This record gives sequence, C-alpha cells and structure tokens, in this order.
Amino acid sequence: MKVEVLQLDVTTVDADLLAVGLYDGDELPAGLAGAPGAADASADFEKLSVLHPEQPSRALVVGLGKADEMDPERARVAAALAVKEAARLRARRLAWLPPETGDGQETAVALVTGTILGAYRFDRFRSGDPDEPPPDVDSLTLLGPESLAGAAETARVCAEAQNRARDLQSLPSNVATPSYLARRAEEIAAGDDALAVEVLGRDEIAAKDMGGLVAVSQGTEEEPKLIVLRYSGGGTSPTLGLVGKGVTFDTGGISLKPSAAMHEMKMDMSGAAAVLEAVAAIAELGLAIDLIAVVPSTENMPSGNAIKPGDVITQYNGKTVEVNNTDAEGRLILADALAYAVELGAKRIVDLATLTGAVTVALGSTYAALISNDDALAARVEAAGSTTGELVWRLPLHPEYKELTKGTVADLTNASAKRKAGTIYAASFLEEFVGDTPWAHVDIAGTAWDVGREYTGNDASGIGVRLLVELARELTA
Repeated sequence: MKVEVLQLDVTTVDADLLAVGLYDGDELPAGLAGAPGAADASADFEKLSVLHPEQPSRALVVGLGKADEMDPERARVAAALAVKEAARLRARRLAWLPPETGDGQETAVALVTGTILGAYRFDRFRSGDPDEPPPDVDSLTLLGPESLAGAAETARVCAEAQNRARDLQSLPSNVATPSYLARRAEEIAAGDDALAVEVLGRDEIAAKDMGGLVAVSQGTEEEPKLIVLRYSGGGTSPTLGLVGKGVTFDTGGISLKPSAAMHEMKMDMSGAAAVLEAVAAIAELGLAIDLIAVVPSTENMPSGNAIKPGDVITQYNGKTVEVNNTDAEGRLILADALAYAVELGAKRIVDLATLTGAVTVALGSTYAALISNDDALAARVEAAGSTTGELVWRLPLHPEYKELTKGTVADLTNASAKRKAGTIYAASFLEEFVGDTPWAHVDIAGTAWDVGREYTGNDASGIGVRLLVELARELTA
C-alpha cells in the first residue's frame, strides 16, 4: 500500500474517502460540520458515520470515545474499521485526519499499522465469486506535518512484513513446505547485500548430529530444512539471535492429535514466518544491528519411520532426551536451533514458537507468554510488545521446574509425566540449550491466529514481526 504524509486541508485532499476521528465533546472540522449526515455523527468508540461534503465527496467519521482514553490500540482499531468501510464503499484512496493526541508520531504509526493490517485478506486460492469482492484500498494519505513521514514509512514496512507472515501462515501445508520457507529466505537474502543465507537439507542436518530435527523429520517424506539468515547491519550492539519454530504441519506424529482442528496445524510454523519476515523488514529499514536468524523446519508425521514414544535422541549440544510424546516436537527442533545459534555467535537470543496449548489456557489470545533467563532482555521484549500492541506476559522460571525436565534413562524428557506448568516446563526444557547466553522465549500458540482483534480478525495474525523489529530498533538506540 502506498503511504504518504501531506500538508493539506480536509477540503483539498484528493481521496475517495476521508476518515476523521471524533472525540466525545468535540466538533467536526470546518468543511465537514455542515455536510449532509453530520448531525448523525457519533463519537462513541467504534461507531462509523458517513458524511457527504462537497469535497471530498465522502467522509467517514470514526468515533474515538473519550480523549483521555485514546491510545495506540484504539487508533489501530479505528484505522482497521475505517479501511474496511472504505473497501465496502469501493474507495481505493483513503485519507486520514489524525486525531489530536499527546504523541503525533505514535498515533501516525498506529493508523498506518491498523490500515494495512485491516485491509489484509487472503484470497489466493479463490477461483472466483459471483459476489465480486470489494477492491483493495491501495493508498493511504495522512494529513499532518512532514515530521510524521519517517514514522509512517517505518510503520508501512513493518505492517507489510506482518501481512507477508500472515500469507505464509495461511498457505496450506502442501504449498508452504520447509523447502518453500527456504526459498522465501533465499528471496529475502537476494534483496539486500547485507543479507546472506544458508540452507541445510536432511543429510547435512544429520551430519551435524542435530538429533531433534532428525528425529522429528524422519517420519515424513518432505525434506526438512535448517535455514540460517545473517544480517550484517553494523553498529555496536551485540549480535541478536532470532529463532523461529517452523513445523509446516503437525499431526502430532505417533502421539496423534485429535482430528477436529488438525487443519490449523498448518500454522505451526508461525514463529518461523514471523522471524523470516522480521529479518526482511529489519534489512529494508537498514537497522544498524548484526543478527543471526535460525529456522528449523519440518513436518511432523506418523509413519513406519517416525520416532516413537520412549525413543532416546541426542541433541546438537550433546544432551540426551527421552521422547515420551512425539507431539512435543517443537522443543526438540528448537533445542538444536538454539544451540546452533549460540555456536554461530548470537550474544542474546529471542525465540518465537507456537509451542504449548497450555499457554492458551493461561493467557488466552490477549498475551503471548514470555519466559527468560535474563531480566534485562525480558524487559526489552516486554517494552517492544507494549509499543507494538503484541503484548507479552512474563512467566517465572524456577529451579523446581527443572525437576519436570529430568529424564528417567536420559538427561531430559520432552514431556513431563506430571501435568504441571506446561508452558513454563517447555521453556525450562529450552533453557538447557542456551547455556549462559541471555535468552527470551515467546510462546505464541494462543496469539498466532484466532485473536479476534479488529485489525487481525480470526485468521493468521502474523504476531511477532513488529515486536522483533521494534526490539531490534531499540537495541540499536
């Protein structure tokens, strides 16, 4: 979507639809106050009223509620409502008169983000519809000072990257295979000289003794991939490591999942999608940071070759694991990837994964779980999530949780016999593979889809992209 910031009056803007936010007790701007429909305009939050001034031909009043309750989340919601109404009205060019708030740049970012995310739809596989879908809104104009342009452009880059992650999530698993993700990584690397990519296949993964990725992938004919993206942006900040779980379809393996919602398991690569597209956005923005992204990717399938409950494997760092539940596969591939990221030189690591159903029980779809061995890094991740609206809630680590990870005949077990603290236990397992490296784990199983926010809907959310970019931006400050 084209995004621009112009210094124009509401009566001179060239747009198919002008959106104006209205607070309780405020009046409409001159030029709109006397337009047909103005008398019915409401300031109630999320209320929409269409006006018909002389110029532009249509205006949309978006209720914002009380001014002292305005925040970026409300702006994102308002923008999403406006862009959906624009599509319904078949308006391709949307303009916004940003509401007056304490931080104009913050509001501009939220309006751009909500517009681009709210305009998203996934219709790649529709062959045609007798009811023609509304046209895409292809441009957004913010009416404001030129000083907003930089923030608006950053927001555009990040929101479009998030939509690309949503595309990856939404693709069926017979399209978005590990090889497809590898090709996407190669496309990203080809677009910027500061990026380099390496992709390992089944034989190379086995040669490196990555026992977790070998074990999970041995039940599928689909070729597993270990994807490594390096971005050399310079700067003085220690190298940031990003790790994303890339299970492109998860049946549960021999520990087979119930069939009712198994189709959703095409999105078990949501962490990988977020990491890949966050790297693309970081490179596009030219952030002054060095980073290493590691994405282990495979299907998890039952077959005569599949790993069985009770089997023992050796992970990349030499620790042995009893695989007592083959549906706890994400931690096995992440363990190898985390240890590899440390070996490659990551000085602090953030991993994103749709790791546990338990996190949805604990936090629903409002917060992702954050678990970390480092208070400073955890605070950075929390702050980034607060800024972008991709909220995280920190859960504790404690030495007692280590008891749950201990195996009977091996060092560790991937599934504790006791149904306690499932999300924390899984993270405590991962901690065994980062050593002393500062590390933060973000469990996005409850927030990767079916969130229900106005700007993401109930399908793929692309969560994590903007959080990771914001984290990288803060680390360069």
